[in-house]
Amino acid sequence: MVLIVGTVLAFIYMALKPKQDENIANDKRKQILSAVHITPESDNAVKDVFKKYIVAGYLLEENGEIADSAENVAFDVDMKNNIKSKERKLPVFKCKIDDGSLKYIVPVYGAGLWGPIWGYIAVNDNGTDVFGAYFSHEGETPGLGAEIAKPDFQKRFEGKKIFKDGAFKPISVLKKGKSPENGEDYVDAITGGTITSTGVNNLLKDCLTPYKAFFEKLQSGTN
Repeated sequence: MVLIVGTVLAFIYMALKPKQDENIANDKRKQILSAVHITPESDNAVKDVFKKYIVAGYLLEENGEIADSAENVAFDVDMKNNIKSKERKLPVFKCKIDDGSLKYIVPVYGAGLWGPIWGYIAVNDNGTDVFGAYFSHEGETPGLGAEIAKPDFQKRFEGKKIFKDGAFKPISVLKKGKSPENGEDYVDAITGGTITSTGVNNLLKDCLTPYKAFFEKLQSGTN
């Protein structure tokens, strides 16, 4: 009986796994598209919409040059493991929106109060201005840290600069009423979600800094 049940469960798992994997992939696609304010009309449309707008994906060298542009090479990066690697990969997604302008989307990943937090930052092709942001979490407190996943918080990043006076300065997330020490752009933290907000602040600096050379190439028009 145990053998029969085990066999049946294994068969069910194998039968359902492709669908589960596709659902996970589509959720990731929706998150990436959210950073550029694109929402597919239905789950069935996600893959086609992603292909329409995401015109390229690649991995970068530390100097900002493209290291690998094979199909899905950027999409397949697992940020949970990548962030811990000594040889961190630098995935970027190139997006062309309806007005013809290009946006460059980079993933960010870090720690919140109760678990991992992650997201995507879309930068304009001038390499300086943030076009959009998306954040999510595994288990932050509803009404507090979980607010990072709400549009109200994410919209605070739109138009912020990651370069000020020619210097690279990732956006800070600060308690309301505080001002940054180094003159960087900043957004107000989530009220009551101090640790989660600090996590977003830290992941922005940790994950955007390796892209500095790439953003500079965008500014100079060499990418």
